[in-house]
Amino acid sequence: MTNTLAKVPPARIVRLVEGARSRLQSIDHKLIPAPISLLEMITGSWLTQAVYAAAKLGIADELSAGPLDAGELAQRVGADEAALRRLLRLLTSRSIFRHRKDGRYELTPMGETLRSDAPVSMRSFALYVGYPAHWEHWSRLADSVETGQESVTQLRGMGVFDYMQTNREFGDIFDDAMTTVTNMSIPAILAVYDFRDFRTIVDVGGGHGRLLAAILDQAPQAHGILFDLPAVTEGAPPLLNEHGVTDRVTIESGSVFDGVPGGGDAYVLKHVVESFDDAEAVRILRNVRSRIASNGRVLLIEIVLPEDDSPHFGKLLDMEMLVSVGGRERTAAEYGELLTRAGFRVRRVLPTASPVSLIEAEPAD
Repeated sequence: MTNTLAKVPPARIVRLVEGARSRLQSIDHKLIPAPISLLEMITGSWLTQAVYAAAKLGIADELSAGPLDAGELAQRVGADEAALRRLLRLLTSRSIFRHRKDGRYELTPMGETLRSDAPVSMRSFALYVGYPAHWEHWSRLADSVETGQESVTQLRGMGVFDYMQTNREFGDIFDDAMTTVTNMSIPAILAVYDFRDFRTIVDVGGGHGRLLAAILDQAPQAHGILFDLPAVTEGAPPLLNEHGVTDRVTIESGSVFDGVPGGGDAYVLKHVVESFDDAEAVRILRNVRSRIASNGRVLLIEIVLPEDDSPHFGKLLDMEMLVSVGGRERTAAEYGELLTRAGFRVRRVLPTASPVSLIEAEPAD
């Protein structure tokens, strides 16, 4: 496994940069007439679909070997040349592609991340956000705000994870997108937390096991247990084998509401608690509390919202939780309250250089 920890900037530097961007954004909004600023926000969804189109067509993959003119690129991706030129014109203006003086197009650093084989590829996340079914779910945001219920159940007659079982293309895209999110945050998580003191690490809702594989790479003496729904864990063996940890991982399948595997001295829940309302989140955490070692640690890896009204990616993601699963993003105090109700005591909250933080808690007396 490639060690990318050296590339992770200190979390405090990232926070300073975010603060500077927030101040610049505030200045920008004050300088530009309010209708123009709002117009840019309203039409942001159009840019999302343009990026989705580029990802779906595989444009970045075709340009990965070198620059191409629009005609040849159109043939390779199966697109209308004139329409493709218009798409490229837009995305070039947003620094995703570059239009060379010789008329050919090439990838920029942002465009490189749309390659399916990029070290941290954003292609699967673009495919998830722009997927027609997901787009339809978001079209019901107003309904979700009115009712407090996720739009998926209103629209499909079932929850999003059940719906993904009926639409496996959507489910597979979601699983790949979550692996992408994990790949982005892994170096930052390992840079702030040392897993080497643990012997058995249970990754609850661990998907295909990408995070668990990275943790086991840092903690070579540890054994891992990967736990998720059966339809998810069946995709785990190839990834675990790729990262050389197959013989150190036990795969168990089931629902977090029915219980979690026992025997762990560390329980990792990454983007699990955010997917549920408070009552369901406490139920999950109590299931962990009933199986964790007395000296164990529960490690929540989640977006932690600021207490103030400053811009934050988590506030946008909070709407995704409302629309898709009925969950929510929370502040550090709100996570602390959930953990207390479940029988834990928060030890510390560690910001990382990525959008996520790590909340460490221990069983309360």
